[in-house]
Amino acid sequence: MPIQFAASPRPTIGVEVELELVDGSTRELVSAAAYEILTEMKSKHADGVHPKAKSELLQSTVEIITGICGTVREAYADLAATLDELRTYTDREGVQIMCSGTHPFSDPAKQRITPDPRYIRLVDEMQWPARQMQIFGIHVHVGVRSGEKAIAMVNALSGYIPHFLALSASSPYWMGHDTGLASCRSKVFEGLPTAGPPWQLTGWAQFERLMDTLIAARTISSIREIWWDIRPHPGFGTIELRICDGIPTLREIAVVAAISQCLVHRFDTMIDRGYSLPTTRAWLVRENKWRAARHGLDAHIVVDEEGTTVPLRDAIQEMVEDLMPVAARLGCTEELRRTFEVMERGPSYIRQREVVAAGGTLTDVVDGLVQELRSDQPAPRPAALSAAAT
Repeated sequence: MPIQFAASPRPTIGVEVELELVDGSTRELVSAAAYEILTEMKSKHADGVHPKAKSELLQSTVEIITGICGTVREAYADLAATLDELRTYTDREGVQIMCSGTHPFSDPAKQRITPDPRYIRLVDEMQWPARQMQIFGIHVHVGVRSGEKAIAMVNALSGYIPHFLALSASSPYWMGHDTGLASCRSKVFEGLPTAGPPWQLTGWAQFERLMDTLIAARTISSIREIWWDIRPHPGFGTIELRICDGIPTLREIAVVAAISQCLVHRFDTMIDRGYSLPTTRAWLVRENKWRAARHGLDAHIVVDEEGTTVPLRDAIQEMVEDLMPVAARLGCTEELRRTFEVMERGPSYIRQREVVAAGGTLTDVVDGLVQELRSDQPAPRPAALSAAAT
């Protein structure tokens, strides 16, 4: 069956942020808090639907979303306004907000599922893997002009999965233990059968056939259940980049949004000029994603079939420098340049481990994440570690 792609004439941008609600006393995830708060927020709207704050699988999660934005700066302001609105409810209830790939110590088995038929069916169908989905991410949509272009871009963007994952990695802890990974969220999510790196397809017609097959086989009930790291979103006319862990500050979210918009616009221009986009072999995509999940920015990624590797930090720096002219056209030069700030200070997985290395607890890690979101600034390096380094 043909799938209509709602073409976007420009590389518009939209961002979705999954937020964790935590108890101000215990710092545990607060089951039911999001559901109750969202119910009240929705009641303020005549149709009973909040346009920019949504429920998610767990009742301890609120997803805030932007409208269709022209620039990264516009998306940032949109998110900030909804976050401020949400705080008027959470502060009153003594509930804190944070954003990270995983909660450092809450138990997934203790989380309540949002009473939505879609989520109930998902858990019933998937069982244990779905019950482990105590994970939180950032999704970036970028407008694309055709489904055919979208498939080519998904293939090309797969080569940048390690770049996005390392910059956003924020889930070193799981149920009170250090996993040894920069992003354990990415491995937990891969427990779902249609999650992980996207399947490499030859074009939109093959995507349509694949969706028909999966729906006919009852593997999925709709395209919404294809949870690839990067996927076309026909209804929105976008490519959706779903790779990133939850990111603790809006400033850092703007960084990955800028990279996303710049890459899509660059590929769009290349196609218009008659170039074929690069497609990284599937095994390389998986290998490099693993390396980023394990080692974060300290990973060395494989760049050819002879096994040549390069430091991921160098690859990210080269990518940013290449994209600077594109960012100038899109008005996101400042946000793209902040990639270097993230690499210099270290993404959240580094900052969380610094808290523990300086003698803190996982409760202190939660407090740090809450404060980072509130101040919109990455925490400074702990004094004890800075003194030791000198």
